[in-house]
Amino acid sequence: MRRHNQRGVTLLELLIAVTLMSLLSGGILYALRVGIQALEKTNNRFLANRRVIGVERALQQQLAGLMPVGADCLSPDGAPTGARTRFFEGRAQSMRFVTNFSLNESSRGYPRIVEYSVIPGKDNIGLRLTVNESVYTGPISLMGHCVGMSLDPERGFPLPIFRRIEPRPDSFVLADKIAGVRFVFLEILPPPVLQRWTSVWSAPAWPAAIRMEIVPLDANPGNLDVATVTIPVRVTADPFKKYAD
Repeated sequence: MRRHNQRGVTLLELLIAVTLMSLLSGGILYALRVGIQALEKTNNRFLANRRVIGVERALQQQLAGLMPVGADCLSPDGAPTGARTRFFEGRAQSMRFVTNFSLNESSRGYPRIVEYSVIPGKDNIGLRLTVNESVYTGPISLMGHCVGMSLDPERGFPLPIFRRIEPRPDSFVLADKIAGVRFVFLEILPPPVLQRWTSVWSAPAWPAAIRMEIVPLDANPGNLDVATVTIPVRVTADPFKKYAD
């Protein structure tokens, strides 16, 4: 009786091969998952860093285009008071001025009335820095912003009272989920003091520089965080000089 040799794979060898393939496939999938997660983290960090750079650039460009315009102050009921002020509000949590640079249209189109304000973040998580923009068409478009004058108790200078800045549906969110934001303003003084930083601007002039201090909510060594940005203000013109001539 003749025997025919048959070559094949035993069940044990098949199980070993399937197990090895499973381990190899699992390793490949795990490596792909780690790679995708790393790419996502890198992309998120890149976008966050771009937003930080965008905050600095937006403030620099808008302050570089600051326009030395004046405004008439009305009473709360809208009646003229005869008081005039440089159209600039500078406080620790808000800032308002006219600029020829728009976040929406860059240097094209009409100048803008810009209003920086700090408001609670989404779901009350941290704070956010927002900017409102309105078209500036002349002194008439500034009416209603200044609602009176008060006296700076510390220095005796007239201090304009501006209406509260309210968030709008078209507000730009420059920074979100931050722990704190503060604006401070540089005033040039005569000797021997020379200069000082203040969080409430009441001097009868334009600030020499503006500093924005941002404290991140979740500090990450790998992220580019806005800590302190100091921007010089080049404007020195007096918008009311023509009235004095």
